Amino acid sequence: MTRPSFSGPAELPHETASEAAVDRLRRHLRSSLSEQLRQRIRDDEAAGRPSMDVQQRRRLAEAILTDAAEAHARAELHNTAAGGMLVTPDVEQRLIEQVLDEVFGLAGLEPLLADHEIENININGDRVFVRCADGTRKRLPQIVASDGELIDLIRDLAARSGVEERRFDRGSPIVNFQLPGGERVSAVMAVTTRPSVSIRRHRFSNVDLAQLRELGTIDLALESFLAALVRAKRNVLVTGGTSIGKTTMLRGLASAIPPWERLVTIEDVFELGLDENGALHPDVVALQAREPNIEGQGGISMSDLVWQSLRMSPDRVIVGEVRGPEVIPLTNAMSMGNDGSMGTLHSSSSGGAFTKLAAYAVQGRERLPIEATNLLVATALHFVVHLDKPRDDGSRRVVSSVREVIGAEGAQVISNECWRPGPDRRAVPAAPLRTDTLELLVEMGYDPGLTERRDGWWTP
Repeated sequence: MTRPSFSGPAELPHETASEAAVDRLRRHLRSSLSEQLRQRIRDDEAAGRPSMDVQQRRRLAEAILTDAAEAHARAELHNTAAGGMLVTPDVEQRLIEQVLDEVFGLAGLEPLLADHEIENININGDRVFVRCADGTRKRLPQIVASDGELIDLIRDLAARSGVEERRFDRGSPIVNFQLPGGERVSAVMAVTTRPSVSIRRHRFSNVDLAQLRELGTIDLALESFLAALVRAKRNVLVTGGTSIGKTTMLRGLASAIPPWERLVTIEDVFELGLDENGALHPDVVALQAREPNIEGQGGISMSDLVWQSLRMSPDRVIVGEVRGPEVIPLTNAMSMGNDGSMGTLHSSSSGGAFTKLAAYAVQGRERLPIEATNLLVATALHFVVHLDKPRDDGSRRVVSSVREVIGAEGAQVISNECWRPGPDRRAVPAAPLRTDTLELLVEMGYDPGLTERRDGWWTP
């Protein structure tokens, strides 16, 4: 469209007038694109049409923005008496490209995600805080001009994340999704005074046990022990606090799984990424829970997916995070021939994991009493591997405890802590393994003599 020149208020050379015109166009472009793109997605879903891929969405977005810019120019021309003002064609095109980058890129998040020393990003409205790999925390300049812009940014990112759109509005004020680089985003609005966003990144998306030893998470003896656990197809639960490295440890354990085994991974939000390494894990089915639609229909829970995984001929079932009634189908999977299955669990200690599992089991449709739950856990689970931070280095994560599950007695699961926290919270050898367990692990490559060598474990 040719932009006609005109005199009057629109030609005022004042910088403030030009800035106001640019701001009006930017806001119009953003709102038009956000509204029309979401409506197209909803129409496609209602009509049963396949979802657009990223390239199709971008082409549609370009057309929407071009039409919106022309409509805005006509409106400005008809409003010259009230201060309407056209922007130049090059400014208009630059704004269109900026809005496209905001929607299909990461906008102000881009430089933060490009900094590999940053592990966590927390945004409260216009306040930005980060935590770095060395444990330091910083406050950084704002990345959006307003709460509305932050909501729009997260809404647009969520709308094209993963295998399906995830909504973010007053009807769905909580959203969790994965960014293209694998970072996990959790955002809330409406239930908070200001929108809040938390982004967790995994610095080690592909990691094996040897690398975890080099990072100081485990020592040589634990590397040998954990690798043997995996090869022996022991069922393992990785526990620890928030952002302690449970997912990274799960990846490390999975690296010891033979490549010919079929894996089914189950997550609330894709994080593990075992299906992305075709050389190491060629046969992987990655499942992700699904939120209900606006009518409250179509939701698929983690528990549903665990039950479904049992029909998919898995050699192992791996649950990214156990935090609800999926504990019952998971322990059933572990005790029904799917040995070698794994999962993670938030817990402040290795012994506390059993209490958490019992609490989650009560939430399931089976409503198992604690005695039945403990018996099921004791039958299914073989080992708990717990992560903590050493006293002398708050930025590092280490294995601090390993428990072997022995059995159940009433309201308690009986276990032996074969590695316990040392003075600095790093695990040191403790209770001996059961004879049959030790023989099995030795057969699978474990060298118990490493615990007696000065270079075998981290305490001289």
